Amino acid sequence: METLMVDRVHGSLRLFMHRNAVFLCERLCAQFPAETNVQLLATCYLHNNQPYAAYHILKGKKLPESRYLFAMSCFRMNLLREAEEALCPVNEPNIEVPSGATGHYLLGVIYRYTGRVEAAAEQFVQALTLDPLLWAAYEELCILGVAEDANECFSEATALRLQQELTSTSNVEKSNFVNENRFLSSNVSASFGDSPKQIKQLHANTTAEVSGYPHVKSTALHMQNGAPSNLSQFDTPSPTSTQASGIAPPPLFRNMHAYQNTAGGNAPSKPKVNAPNLTLRRKYIDEAGLKKVSGRLFNQSSDSVPRRSARLSRDTTINSNSNISQFGGNGTDHSSGNRYVDAMWTDNVTSTSSSTSIVDGRYPEQEKSERVLSQDSKLAIGIRELMALLRTLGEGYRLSCLFKCQEALEVYRKLPEAQFNTGWVLCQVGKTYFELVNYLEADHFFELAHRLSPCTLEGMDIYSTVLYHLNEEMRLSYLAQDLVSIDRLSPQAWCAVGNCFALRKDHETALKNFQRAVQLDSRVAYAHTLCGHEYSALEDYENSIKLYRSALQVDERHYNAWYGLGVRNEEALEMMEKAIFADKKNPLPKYQKALILLGLQKYPDALDELERLKEIAPHESSMYALMGKIYKQLNILDKAVFCFGIALDLKPPAADVAIIKSAMEKVHLPDELMDDDDDDDEI
Repeated sequence: METLMVDRVHGSLRLFMHRNAVFLCERLCAQFPAETNVQLLATCYLHNNQPYAAYHILKGKKLPESRYLFAMSCFRMNLLREAEEALCPVNEPNIEVPSGATGHYLLGVIYRYTGRVEAAAEQFVQALTLDPLLWAAYEELCILGVAEDANECFSEATALRLQQELTSTSNVEKSNFVNENRFLSSNVSASFGDSPKQIKQLHANTTAEVSGYPHVKSTALHMQNGAPSNLSQFDTPSPTSTQASGIAPPPLFRNMHAYQNTAGGNAPSKPKVNAPNLTLRRKYIDEAGLKKVSGRLFNQSSDSVPRRSARLSRDTTINSNSNISQFGGNGTDHSSGNRYVDAMWTDNVTSTSSSTSIVDGRYPEQEKSERVLSQDSKLAIGIRELMALLRTLGEGYRLSCLFKCQEALEVYRKLPEAQFNTGWVLCQVGKTYFELVNYLEADHFFELAHRLSPCTLEGMDIYSTVLYHLNEEMRLSYLAQDLVSIDRLSPQAWCAVGNCFALRKDHETALKNFQRAVQLDSRVAYAHTLCGHEYSALEDYENSIKLYRSALQVDERHYNAWYGLGVRNEEALEMMEKAIFADKKNPLPKYQKALILLGLQKYPDALDELERLKEIAPHESSMYALMGKIYKQLNILDKAVFCFGIALDLKPPAADVAIIKSAMEKVHLPDELMDDDDDDDEI
């Protein structure tokens, strides 16, 4: 029952019947609550977009696969700290990361989103070391700007190592398969006795028609080690003339190539007087009115020697013109007994008679080695071709992430036409032209990509910005509607809608759409940046700075946010200077100026401004809290604690008390472990 239910769950997952898989797997876990079944249920929950359910049933599990699934559930719920703890427990520093390359990749993504770039890069490199074909890891290294040359990452040495790993894995599987067949063959031999009654029963149960030879019957060979065997018989058709002449009809082989060689003139020579009859036998399949010849394939003599395979006696029987052995054809087995025949043939492939082996001048061992060499050569060629493709794609993507746009375009042009004319490559080329501020060419390639792959959403937010810069209002509106109709829950669609309203100077509506994009996926840096642009257009510089900083927390190399932050901060500083000059006793402009300087990481200038503010408003708790935050950034922890303490003594508003206490408790924690929300809270 358990095996059946597990199989049905996997079948439902393969066919995307996620709800059915969840239902069956819940029944499975209720009846058989093993941890492996719980892992399967968690997998069903994740497929059904229920990470919270997977989180609940996996919490506290210790098996590696359970830890990985729990970490994935936490990651999808944005519980990054718990996800990291599951993959790399603090109290067990020497424990391995579960799930190999994918586990290291997930840990690297967590490190990246928590601002630990170097640690993230190490994990991505480790993931690529374990699995050179894990493209997502190399892509992340390119985004971080630390990827090595693609020619090094996807080198010939890497291809050779991958070939060796795949070959060794294949050999292990083949060895297991042969061992299973031998075990099955020995079990079949031991399961029957020596009595003719049992042999006859086996013969009756395993007779089946051979595909393509409807009048030919095949039976299972009975083998028994250690004693003379009572061998079952094959019923084979033969013309009447064959019976009169005593010449054996051509044998049927599982390998039709061997049969063709025999029929083509390589068989042992026969008297010429019987040549017409031999020709007739070669065509016996197409003749009508054939009669069956029944009899023992091999005569059992008193001095016969026990053999592992009955087929070894074929040469003797042919030479003595006695009863002839024949092999079954390539037909489909219609009875369960024929599986035993296949197992015996597989087990005894090296015991085939010499007449069959030497027909084409090669022994079975030679043929097998040639087949293995052929398969290995095909595998090696395939791996080299794949590595060459990844080298080109990887180098182009790496150069584009480093903003070496002309070099990236030259690399992309080296791709085969079939690979170049794909949505992903065309979007990358469009982005490269966008970075070169060549909006016409960018428009051309993005349009090709959207036409070729209309359901690909990656890069469509950049495409909408290209149309924004070209003032293509009608095409931009059509693109936005098209993307929303494809997937209403994609951030790219709402970025396109927001650009439509921004082009019409409706900044408030544009801001709402960009905020919707951020809500759908907070890890899209460009959506945060577009929100910052709209806040700036509405002259809400404080919120624009927050959004630019949020974009940089997602991707610190996102230059659009750095540009917006620099421009807006310079404008904001100029405005604050004017406000201070107009009213030197007003503390608010000085406080806002200190905030802007903090955002620019000009910590000494910000402290100087706050010291001047202290002379005007010495009892302002928010001022001391901000000073504590700056001292924390400068790693002057004693002064940071002192300032936070003064801020609490000045009895700030209730909403600020919790923020100040939280900042005070985290003074001694590294910056990357501080909550992102705390960084955004202003006191």
